Amino acid sequence: MKLSIGLGIAAASLLASSAFAAPSETFSDGPGGRIITPASSQKLPGKFAHTNIHILVPPGEVSPGAKQPSGKYENPQSLACLYKLVKQTTGCNPSTLTAVTTGGSKVVVIVDAYDYPTAQNDLTAFAKQYGLPLITSKNFEVVYASGKKPPKDSSGGWELEESLDIEMAHALAPKAKVVLVEANSNSFDDLFAAETVAAGIAAKAGGGEVSNSWGGGEFSGEESYESTFTGTNVVFFASAGDSPGVEVPSTLSNVVGVGGTSVNRDSKGNYVDQTVWSETGGGLSEYVAIPSYQSVISKIVGTGRGVPDTSLVADPNTGVWIYDTTPYNGQVLNWLVIGGTSVASPATAAIVNNAKSFAADSVAELTTIYANLGNKKDFTDITSGTCNNGSKKLKGWDYCTGVGTSFGKEGK
Repeated sequence: MKLSIGLGIAAASLLASSAFAAPSETFSDGPGGRIITPASSQKLPGKFAHTNIHILVPPGEVSPGAKQPSGKYENPQSLACLYKLVKQTTGCNPSTLTAVTTGGSKVVVIVDAYDYPTAQNDLTAFAKQYGLPLITSKNFEVVYASGKKPPKDSSGGWELEESLDIEMAHALAPKAKVVLVEANSNSFDDLFAAETVAAGIAAKAGGGEVSNSWGGGEFSGEESYESTFTGTNVVFFASAGDSPGVEVPSTLSNVVGVGGTSVNRDSKGNYVDQTVWSETGGGLSEYVAIPSYQSVISKIVGTGRGVPDTSLVADPNTGVWIYDTTPYNGQVLNWLVIGGTSVASPATAAIVNNAKSFAADSVAELTTIYANLGNKKDFTDITSGTCNNGSKKLKGWDYCTGVGTSFGKEGK
């Protein structure tokens, strides 16, 4: 397997100006195969964001790429079945399902760093493969946050992130317009500026969701950015991260933090249950105080903001199929299986869009979520598995999966 090391643009600039060693991709072996964590998903010092993606190389394969997706991993049909966006069938088996959800309206806005030149081509191929609405200028748009086209991430990691994000949004809210807002770099300054652009797009559309699959370390004064994540009838989502501890912006009280689960299937591909994804991020913020909607869990979190709020599929061992033709480390991979809480954030944003509640803001959405804590008709409580975020008891809210995973369109 040709696995060259990529160097991100922001990382390269840091290396040139300091003694900081640029990150490279890493490898590990899991129960589902070899896991590649791109350079873009390695944590960076300072106010820079990383992606939360991991690539699966299935057993017996020499490359993560494939010409066509198989039925073994999650796809738009199986996700719609698992999370009750279509009539549930026994097993929600990705090999046999054909029904995709038909819901969604207004917009789902994706904020990411760098330019993804093959975005429309890749989303078109993804939609065609799974019987989703065809991609046109009416249901997909790329916006440059700074007004000019950003550079590309030389490793292709951020472009891989963008393909995942727009495809998950279209998969679970196919009637919503997907808008990809590209920040000029992965610095918090550029990404937060893109957030303001995204909020304006969603507000102008009459409401919508903004998803952020990236994150970075906490820092003193992060609370001052709460106002950046606001907009009329706009709800913000962010990945909780793929390692112990919390990440900005999921820690902010104006953001729905989304953790990760593992989808467990039997040898025939039939759904068994969901458990905690062991690598999911979460924990207690060092700087953000407990918001009013979390008063119901104050005995757990004390005076701080607890993350995540909810969770969804993220384990790369049981990941999702996506399509991407922008080269990753010089290789065009086409179809590949991706995991990480970067899956969970856009997928959850799309589910909430599909529910058509269009809350007044993120706090209103979070108030609804916590009001439905323990309601089995709205969320599935994840009570088994382990994570390294301080949770000893998983029944009810916890630092691994929050209130649990989405179930249907109610209570969102």
